Amino acid sequence: MHAAPPVPEIDALEKSPVLPQIEFRSVTKTYGKITAVRDLSLTVSRGEFLTILGPSGSGKTTALMLLAGFVAPTEGDILIAGKSVGSVPSYRRDQGIVFQSYALFPHLTVRRNLEFPLEMRGMRAAERAARVERMLERVHLKDFDDRMPSQLSGGQQQRVALARALIPDPPFLLLDEPLGALDRNLREQMQVEMKSLHKEFGITTICVTHDQEEALTLSDRIVVMRAGRIEQTDSPEALYDRPETSFVAKFLGEANIFENPNFKIESDEAWPSGTVPMIRPERIRVAAPDARNRGDADQCQSVIGTVDDMIYAGPLRKYHVRVGSSVFIVREQVAAGQPIFRPGDGVCLEWLRSDIRFVAP
Repeated sequence: MHAAPPVPEIDALEKSPVLPQIEFRSVTKTYGKITAVRDLSLTVSRGEFLTILGPSGSGKTTALMLLAGFVAPTEGDILIAGKSVGSVPSYRRDQGIVFQSYALFPHLTVRRNLEFPLEMRGMRAAERAARVERMLERVHLKDFDDRMPSQLSGGQQQRVALARALIPDPPFLLLDEPLGALDRNLREQMQVEMKSLHKEFGITTICVTHDQEEALTLSDRIVVMRAGRIEQTDSPEALYDRPETSFVAKFLGEANIFENPNFKIESDEAWPSGTVPMIRPERIRVAAPDARNRGDADQCQSVIGTVDDMIYAGPLRKYHVRVGSSVFIVREQVAAGQPIFRPGDGVCLEWLRSDIRFVAP
């Protein structure tokens, strides 16, 4: 088996580290009258873990398929290291891909699944064997090398898929809902493993998901998409703490957004025109009506309300509290000796004025 001839556009990845490794330039993709991605402009730096996050139909998967070369842009261009890859077919793009379904070869053992991409690149048998051994050791599957995919758990299959994508040492890795098929505990374990692998290999990674926790845990930067467009791009901390729109605030966690509050909202910041106030549920303290002791009066705001509902969720307790026509969501960590409020109880809600944010409706 002979190695595929070099592709100039792909070889350029090793050059010009100052350039963005991946760049979307005003990319639009339409299917008939439906526009899946509209005027997408985005850069990805070398070694970055970037997650594209959004609900179904937001265009996030189409963006990944465009980068992978499975579909072509209707308008615009995609560049790798400053070179257009529009004419480079998917099978000639030196990339690693992990699908939600894993797409392992069911008739091949774990070892043979890992050997296959190396064979396709013409690697010699001795080098293949050594690289497979190292990778099996790294993903904790050395004792499972002769098993078939059907004999593995979901987490083990996921590790095989990641190992197969990483073993050829591609310049970048594409992940399509990589943890969507796992249960919650396995997802959390694999998030830790994926973060560790990214740190170790330093590979540029673009992940597509609708799971907010996954995006916050794994990413250096998150792109939130809506209806084919980018709604906001920033670090996980900045996106969560300072969302620019109510869509981002509500999609990335929970948010209390007061479009028509029946009480005056106090804030340390000026209220920009065309925006509405917002506060995260965990920033609000719930207490008995006469307990207003969180901080200095000039730093806090408090209101009196009535508990509509209380939801116990293990380490968290969530309250729905009615204040006039507004309903607050309040989330607190469960602790020993903490008062518990039931539906119908009067409570005081208190928060720091500095925790109020303003978002576009």
